[in-house]
Amino acid sequence: MGTVNYALIRLLRIPPIIATLSSSFIFQSAAIWYNRGLRIKPPPALAEFSTGMVAGVPALALVVLLVSLLLHLVLTRTIYGRQVIAIGQNPRAAKLAGVPVERVRALTYIMCGLLAGICGFLVSAFSGGAALNMGAEYLLSSIAVVVIGGTSVSGGFANVPGLWGAAMFLFLLVTMLNIFGLGADLRLILTGLVIIAVIVAASGAKRA
Repeated sequence: MGTVNYALIRLLRIPPIIATLSSSFIFQSAAIWYNRGLRIKPPPALAEFSTGMVAGVPALALVVLLVSLLLHLVLTRTIYGRQVIAIGQNPRAAKLAGVPVERVRALTYIMCGLLAGICGFLVSAFSGGAALNMGAEYLLSSIAVVVIGGTSVSGGFANVPGLWGAAMFLFLLVTMLNIFGLGADLRLILTGLVIIAVIVAASGAKRA
């Protein structure tokens, strides 16, 4: 999937956000045609791991923490990470500086596809089975976490620790809405308003 997304962006010159959203619809349609809406249950051992605890901490939380720490180190302490940040800031300047822009982009999209596959694998185990629509609710939430967490949507700056804070904020927001008996429609509205507010605030800070 990462390779296909990169090919669409590289060969057809499609904007990344359009290419990834379009390909997601294609992949989802192919999955609907292939499995006819079947729900695939995880193996017992995997289901036990996904819902298990280690020293009182959910096992999946530890997995996510380790992956986050690894990616934070990659982005801040490796040549590849610095190349990714440089490309996000200015692809042309990065290329003139000797950065292999297209090779780094290809590797990044492939890695994103791999991590998304692992995430879907773990979510399906945690929820008791793989279903085609199980990731639909995370589309807007993932964008919100990135924006609220301080990562630049236009590229050039990443904040992996901030993603944790943003995820906890959204989790508390959803929990509060559920406690007050408010539905998913209001939750989506508030999430959209939060994204707009953060982007406006970030733009104002840059202009200042």
